[in-house]
Amino acid sequence: MIDYEPIGTIHSPFKEIAGMPIQPVGARGVVGYIELLPHLQAGLKDLEGFSHIFVLYHFHGASGFSLLVKPFLDKTERGVFSTRAPKRPNAIGLSVLKLLRVEGNTLHVENVDILDGTPLLDIKPYIPKFDVWQVDRTGWFGEKAENAETQKADERFK
Repeated sequence: MIDYEPIGTIHSPFKEIAGMPIQPVGARGVVGYIELLPHLQAGLKDLEGFSHIFVLYHFHGASGFSLLVKPFLDKTERGVFSTRAPKRPNAIGLSVLKLLRVEGNTLHVENVDILDGTPLLDIKPYIPKFDVWQVDRTGWFGEKAENAETQKADERFK
């Protein structure tokens, strides 16, 4: 059995799932903050040297899962592992956020597409040399990914 404990809480202006951006690209300029548990603050040493961070979190607003889903950017039913839908066997989310500053155990972030009160599981630095790849294919997303900037969440994955 794998058992994770939250290491903090993510705060955003989004109190409800409906109307939230579906990806950080659709949340440009949206600010929030992350409260890391105080006893973990020493782990933030040197993080401020990075402009962006990966944030892994628990989709606490989703319950259960479906192996076939209709994602926000499509009308066709897709396998959950070919989507970023929150109703997953392990409800783990991933976002790349802009790190504005670190104050004590609080990280001020931007481009937040996350529900307020979301349990934080981990933080990792985003390093383009490691994390940016030229890709040959993007599956069914194709040109639909362009719509992520304007598409908003609804209640389907609650």
